[in-house]
Amino acid sequence: MKKNINFTNYNNSNATIVTIGTFDGVHIGHQKIIKRLVDIAHKKHLNSVVLTFFPHPRMVLQNNNDIKLLNTIEERETILSDLGLDYLVVKTFTKKFANLSAEEFVKNILVDKLNAKHIIIGYDHRFGKGRSANIDDLKSFGKQYDFEVEEISVQDIEDVSVSSTKIRNALNDGDILTANTYLGYGFYITGKVVKGKGLGRKIGFPTANIEIAEDYKLIPKNGVYVIKTSIENKLVYGMMNIGMNPTVNGTKKTIEAHFFNFNNDIYNQTLKIEFVARLRDEQKFESVELLKKQLKLDEKNAKVFI
Repeated sequence: MKKNINFTNYNNSNATIVTIGTFDGVHIGHQKIIKRLVDIAHKKHLNSVVLTFFPHPRMVLQNNNDIKLLNTIEERETILSDLGLDYLVVKTFTKKFANLSAEEFVKNILVDKLNAKHIIIGYDHRFGKGRSANIDDLKSFGKQYDFEVEEISVQDIEDVSVSSTKIRNALNDGDILTANTYLGYGFYITGKVVKGKGLGRKIGFPTANIEIAEDYKLIPKNGVYVIKTSIENKLVYGMMNIGMNPTVNGTKKTIEAHFFNFNNDIYNQTLKIEFVARLRDEQKFESVELLKKQLKLDEKNAKVFI
């Protein structure tokens, strides 16, 4: 991908093929649409563009800050780039933007700014102030402003919706295998390694405390997971606890990773950590010794997946 670019800074004059949406998760349903977009771009010698919005429209219009997304914008960029997309254009979503009329949106955004010549959009897509316009209106604008509109079928849109729901439900249940199946890749988090209390090291299981900057990122259900990451270009497996650390009377939720056969200093490094499988719920043990015994068993069980 050439770049993830803020809408204001986008100044590419080449003709484009555009699709519009959140594309949260960029899962197998989305990937089918992106593949179609990229294929047509190559055939027609157009630049392929995904126009997305951030913050999520529901965060702005419904003041809903509880919404959790499967990807951060940066994670979405990485996945889309791997699919061959040219540009991920991020438009800041505001109430002022939401009040653009349908024609203002088409002329100012799609035509004047993005130079769209082909638009792929869902049969049920609504746009313009109050979501007043539909795909038939877009086709009419296409005749006026010289772009083609291609409709994403009912089945493909339903597949996207079903996949998104199944992934969210699976992650909230800790069902990593189902989530990864519908995503088409391993669900992952991106976070910085920060200083913790050092309790893990004292019992022979040093952990990296992972801090995720984006509070809107969906985190799987509390529990213990098998994970993998790349550190200094080396594949490293491990196990992760998400939760409150009840055995040592923890007071806040933490994300802690213990990596197998690895003891390098990685403080302040940013890691992409992929979830492989779930081992168990988080538990409160009667003593630190019992916790240590369970961690040894967890490590044995985790290595089955390596």
